[in-house]
Amino acid sequence: MIIVVNGSEREVPAGATVAGVVAALLENADGRGVAVAVGGEVVPRGDWIQTRLAEGAKVEVVSAVQEG
Repeated sequence: MIIVVNGSEREVPAGATVAGVVAALLENADGRGVAVAVGGEVVPRGDWIQTRLAEGAKVEVVSAVQEG
């Protein structure tokens, strides 16, 4: 199925979850410093593994950057 992640279409398997998308995008898949919204609604990190994505879902993944 096709979803939109940060403005770009991505093909993911049917039944894909927020956790799976984050793991595919980021090396640090434990979720620290990462926020995710689906359809404009923030998904709490504890819900990522159970939040399934639908065809055409619009997902925004934002990662904090630390400078020092």
